[in-house]
Amino acid sequence: METVLSPSHSRAISNRPSFSLFREQSKISSLNQKICKKTVVCCCESSESKSPNGFFRRDMILSGFAASVATVFPVQGSSADEEIKMDQVVDDLNAYSYLIPLEMPSKKFSFKWVESRKPERYSSAAPLSPNARLRIVSERVDFIDNLILSVTIGPPNPIFLKSPDKTTWNAKDVADSVLSDKSALRVTTTQRMAESSVLDAHTSDIDGEPYWYYEYLVRKSPTKTVQDSNIFRHYLAASVERDGFLYSLNASTLNKQWDMMGPVLEKTVASFRLLPPTANYVPPGKDPWRFW
Repeated sequence: METVLSPSHSRAISNRPSFSLFREQSKISSLNQKICKKTVVCCCESSESKSPNGFFRRDMILSGFAASVATVFPVQGSSADEEIKMDQVVDDLNAYSYLIPLEMPSKKFSFKWVESRKPERYSSAAPLSPNARLRIVSERVDFIDNLILSVTIGPPNPIFLKSPDKTTWNAKDVADSVLSDKSALRVTTTQRMAESSVLDAHTSDIDGEPYWYYEYLVRKSPTKTVQDSNIFRHYLAASVERDGFLYSLNASTLNKQWDMMGPVLEKTVASFRLLPPTANYVPPGKDPWRFW
């Protein structure tokens, strides 16, 4: 059955300031992610207490790797109030969700997503560097429009995040921690960092958990259609810590498409949330020897 986001969630996301405006803001209000069936009238505020992990339990626990949540949000970009139809993706193996863009009706534009990597446990996921610390647990690609949405999991890098208290971490250090383990080349941490430039970083408190948001560029962007050295990828990302690992959603496009795609990808990154673990959840540290 089709489900829709609650009105409070829709308003919160549509009113969210751009990444650049967060240089002057330290926090945003928590987003309500209650999911209600379309044929049922339900209250979006839960009377249940927080779970041991600090998350509010929703009235209905989502199951399966994908749940259909077709809805429309306004996008604040170069064109005023551009609307976009989005769908919710849920991975209960790793217990997170986010919204994926489907259509921009006014521009008669449709995204062409392919699930290039189905959700899998951390121990069997593809590593992003020789040390195998950071791994891709799921990925969706729009090959036609050069768009990538990927979720990675990896332990914090102690070079940048020295304190065990995550409430003391700043967003720039979290970004550097994730990016330092992202290169697939056998290079030093300094060389990996030189490939990327962090443009903006900020922290938001959501349901009592710090979420770190950052925007960055990656200079190396091999494509079959464009060989120009001035072409690079523009990224938006969100990271959050659980069970001693950083869960990160990365959304990217080519820099020449940023004016059109940037505001859309921002909606996707802003919607990234950890979910209360279900029986299907596999902690990243469980059975590290298992690769299936």
